[in-house]
Amino acid sequence: MNNPATDYTWPACIACGRPLWESELGRQACRLCQERADRDLTALAGDEGLYRALSLTLAPGAGNGEARVSGGTRSAPLPIRLEPLSLSARGGVVTVLQTWLIDWHEQLGWHHPRWIGDLPHQLDQVVRALRINLEWAATEHPAFGEFTSELDQLVRACRRQVSGERPERRISVACFCGDTLRITVSTPGARCSGCGRQYTRADVLELPLAVRGMAA
Repeated sequence: MNNPATDYTWPACIACGRPLWESELGRQACRLCQERADRDLTALAGDEGLYRALSLTLAPGAGNGEARVSGGTRSAPLPIRLEPLSLSARGGVVTVLQTWLIDWHEQLGWHHPRWIGDLPHQLDQVVRALRINLEWAATEHPAFGEFTSELDQLVRACRRQVSGERPERRISVACFCGDTLRITVSTPGARCSGCGRQYTRADVLELPLAVRGMAA
């Protein structure tokens, strides 16, 4: 017979894997991950935000320190940089966040959200709406971890284009089940796709490096 006392597992944050504090029980995610998501959303919006700053990096050689094509180069550079364009155009940052807001509205049984104005104004609208409902999402939405992960990737991508930083180097570490996880030093946590085990940031950084030839 199963013993409930021994079978019980203390709930953990679905975003970072950290065990929830007693005051956080009943939530999907910890308050630290909720606050981190709020900071990421805030960083994107407004006149001084990362999203509007992308427009300053569209010219070849702008933003990321790329060298302009010299006179001896046979082919001319593209008239616009594709990486910041893909982030700032429809289908990029704004669309990803709007898709999440639509999902939240559906979860809550609300009408489809409406967008007004150009993409920068729509970005501000969707960020405002997501921040207003962040407490609900961190408490009840079963995919809040996926939301914070995708949001983190968007913010990091924007910062790389604006500041010229190189992408963080990914390394392969070995899960106890034999599968490998691709992480960076800033990884907030990771879930193994092989066995489903959730690692916190501290735990995943302590995993051994994966040996070549192991399952990917």
